[in-house]
Amino acid sequence: MPSSRTGRPPVQRTVRRPAASRTVRDNPVRQLYLRAKKAWDRPLTAYYLILGGSLLITVLGLVMVYSASQITALQMSLPGSFFFRKQFLAAAIGGVLLLVASRMPVKLHRALAYPILAGAVFLMALVQVPGIGMSVNGNQNWISLGGSFQIQPSEFGKLALVLWGADLLARKQDKKLLTQWKHMLVPLVPVAFMLLGLIMLGGDMGTAIILTAILFGLLWLAGAPTRLFVGVLSIAGLIGLILIKTSPNRMARLACIGATEPRSAGADCWQAVHGIYALASGGIFGSGLGASVEKWGQLPEAHTDFIFAVTGEELGLAGTLSVLALFAALGYAGIRVAGRTEDPFVRYAAGGVTTWITAQAVINIGAVLGLLPIAGVPLPLFSYGGSALLPTMFAIGLLIAFARDEPAARAALAMRQPRFGRKRGAGGSARTGEPRRWNTMRRRASAARTSGER
Repeated sequence: MPSSRTGRPPVQRTVRRPAASRTVRDNPVRQLYLRAKKAWDRPLTAYYLILGGSLLITVLGLVMVYSASQITALQMSLPGSFFFRKQFLAAAIGGVLLLVASRMPVKLHRALAYPILAGAVFLMALVQVPGIGMSVNGNQNWISLGGSFQIQPSEFGKLALVLWGADLLARKQDKKLLTQWKHMLVPLVPVAFMLLGLIMLGGDMGTAIILTAILFGLLWLAGAPTRLFVGVLSIAGLIGLILIKTSPNRMARLACIGATEPRSAGADCWQAVHGIYALASGGIFGSGLGASVEKWGQLPEAHTDFIFAVTGEELGLAGTLSVLALFAALGYAGIRVAGRTEDPFVRYAAGGVTTWITAQAVINIGAVLGLLPIAGVPLPLFSYGGSALLPTMFAIGLLIAFARDEPAARAALAMRQPRFGRKRGAGGSARTGEPRRWNTMRRRASAARTSGER
């Protein structure tokens, strides 16, 4: 209809919808978020994150061990690749353990809990026997296997506590006993304290801290009341404070937090300060692989406890952030496995392994950054040390087995089986397992031969 004033038809104007009412198709950021969320929610996400993340950390760790240990080996009149070859051998054995653990059923893991605990306790007690145990860097926590090979039984104590504690709590949960304090604490806490006592007899407080973190992780997953949790934490903190106060070496390490000079507050902070120097000189992309300056005798334990500092110097901020991202992905996947399962043993074991690896990585990296005291613990899967690498790779195999055992993951893996192995119900021949199209081609060829003979 024409307008009464101008005689012209009215102009049709389109009303623009507000941004809040636009569809997902009009918002690329929203699309990207939904795609990422869909990818994270896939059944095999945790499986691929654990497998891929652990393998990448191990391979990058081998590269950095080779780079960081060359000068130390030459100073000891050894071949430059000496430490790398030992670490590579440990990684190969650990890979076999990872594969075996990832293929073992959950029942077999539970059956191994008590034998592993008994073996770990026996070896940890054997360390204190004169003539058998040996001291390294002031800690009596090693057993010599002859030649240049030693094992540290306390590293296997971490795995033993995870498996045994998870089996114990799972059995008590099945019987509905975890609502009582005595069943939640006994015998889990006394056995954990026994392991801690054997470790502290050798003076290794760093490993004792990791074992304490595993204990608290298991109690947290078991639903310990806040009062109980705070009480156990207070007792552990008091014992730790007494052990620190009575040791000048530990007090010196505590005084080196945030130190900027080799001599700070009367303590020798040479290692902590040169670790910061290594990180600071790396810049964004580092000085190049093998071009570290601090590893030339300035930075002690460059290939073990402070390998993250050498990584920052040679690969820069990009390299260190990549390592942090891999550990974050591994921790996320472990939490996801523990949160999605209905099996209490799987939940406790996955949570214990995730607590172990995450806490050890935080303590090691925090010490290198000057945020925490130097505890003398290696970076999991990354630092040099076969005794630490073997049980950690077995624990990663546990997480892989648990991730594969999820119902949705099992179904997704079954759908990815090759078609040549399927039965008739999946589209193939029941006798030969061949696809239907092959059977069709065979029938056509047979019919052609028959018509030709006629």
